[in-house]
Amino acid sequence: MKTIARTLLALMLLSSSAFAGDLVNVAGASHIAINGYDPVAFFTDGKPAHGSPFISAMHRGATYFFASEEHKKMFTSNPDRYLPQFGGFCAYGVGYDGLYPVDISTWQIRNDKLYLNFSPETAKKFNSNFDANVAKAEKYWPGLVQKNEK
Repeated sequence: MKTIARTLLALMLLSSSAFAGDLVNVAGASHIAINGYDPVAFFTDGKPAHGSPFISAMHRGATYFFASEEHKKMFTSNPDRYLPQFGGFCAYGVGYDGLYPVDISTWQIRNDKLYLNFSPETAKKFNSNFDANVAKAEKYWPGLVQKNEK
């Protein structure tokens, strides 16, 4: 049942993604990124924090929510510092030329970058050979962006 639900979620997310410019994993017509989590909080608080729709900013066609005005200011002054790698898609999946949704519990910051993965099991595979998996994802990412731009 979980597999079916995840597959349906993946299809739903991919069909509703905004692909203008850089490829960003968003959901719904509102183009909310990172499932509404505050991208800055991963770095400053060391944990995921839900953002508020009342404290938001648009970047590259996606809407980001923030837990505070301070986080919003930090993000808008240097968005690339806080954005998840590979548009917020599953980092391990990108290394296999695919776009998959993420489970926020898989978050990690390595080399001052935010990585997300599909599931804890996927994150374990990603981390088993981190440098090689990042290199694979970086190899496939430009092609995925190009294939999925509208």
